[in-house]
Amino acid sequence: MMTFAYQARDGSGKIISGVQEALNEENAINTLMSRGLMVLQIQQKAGGRAACLGGKATETELVLFTRQLATMVDAGIPLVSALTGLFEQSDPRRQVALRRTIGDITARVQQGDSFNESLTKHPRVFSRLYCSMVKAGESGGLLAEILDRLAGFLESTARLKKKVKSALTYPVVVLVIAFGIAFFLILKVVPVFADVYKDFGSALPAPTQVLVNFSEWVQVYWWVMILIGIGVHFGTRQYIRTKSGRETWDKLKLKLPVFGPLIHKIIMTRFARTFAQLIRSGVPILEVLDITGETSDNIVVEKALKEVGTDIEKGDQLTAALSRHPVFPPMMLRMVGAGEATGKIDQMLEKMADFWDEEIEATLNALTSLLEPMLIVLLGLIVGSIVICMFLPIFKLSDLVSGQG
Repeated sequence: MMTFAYQARDGSGKIISGVQEALNEENAINTLMSRGLMVLQIQQKAGGRAACLGGKATETELVLFTRQLATMVDAGIPLVSALTGLFEQSDPRRQVALRRTIGDITARVQQGDSFNESLTKHPRVFSRLYCSMVKAGESGGLLAEILDRLAGFLESTARLKKKVKSALTYPVVVLVIAFGIAFFLILKVVPVFADVYKDFGSALPAPTQVLVNFSEWVQVYWWVMILIGIGVHFGTRQYIRTKSGRETWDKLKLKLPVFGPLIHKIIMTRFARTFAQLIRSGVPILEVLDITGETSDNIVVEKALKEVGTDIEKGDQLTAALSRHPVFPPMMLRMVGAGEATGKIDQMLEKMADFWDEEIEATLNALTSLLEPMLIVLLGLIVGSIVICMFLPIFKLSDLVSGQG
């Protein structure tokens, strides 16, 4: 995409100047004319194209772009015309990253680059899986069909992420509220009670004294708690970014009680659906394994798939190679074996992904139903413990008064 400086006359006859982003000079003039401007002078600005690189489109924008492009290509519209149309209809304010990306891709295709090569220039928007499927579609003359499959795949992936996020939102909100109330009581309410109890002149019950001491410490050293929290957060993130840290974290995730099996199902669903789409699109098996490993978001699965690829290069069957790694469940291995025997691995894995999707949804619903009362109990325990600790001296008021005498 290029940037053009222009001078134009508006409907009232006034001469105005400005800049316009467009695919080329003709596109810039047409865009300005559609705004009711008569172009007097137009010139490309230096460095205009470089500004288009970078930025990341949202999942929703990418799904919509893929679906619309598939429809237009299937209708027989030339690729450049379809991309130009999508560029012109994208919102220049709310879809900045996507608009610039489409503009750059269109310009590259116009210059003779393949669609797949143009997509690879924007790895932050188009994943390796996306580019590989488009490449297979271009090679086989099935670009519209492949784009339609891609849109469906992206929609399924986004739907799964949305389910997981919505299931986690409620417990996170309740926990934040619980700790917010707890710190409000510790900082504002406990000191008031502590001042009252000082007049008793007697030792407070141990739980109350611990709470009062903690409240006094927090009021003075609250900044230490914040620094510790920030340090733990960033330290953990930095450790997870290392190779050993990521491997440790990914192994731990699969072994977590309750959540471990759920995370495993989510990873297997992503693997099965990605594998099925790539195989169906005609991507070579070794490249499929490499891509599914990258997109698995788990180093345990990624390592396993690299070893599977090595075994297949040596002549092993896919089922036999997968069976050497316990991360792949027996049910999936049987489905892959049946797919190999019938030549329908993609269909078998697609069925497995659909089955796991239903199981994941059921598990998330069950967890949400179970977490609601548990979180309410937790909230009650946190607030109730603080309240009980503060009222213990009142319950033992007679003892305190007698001790005072």
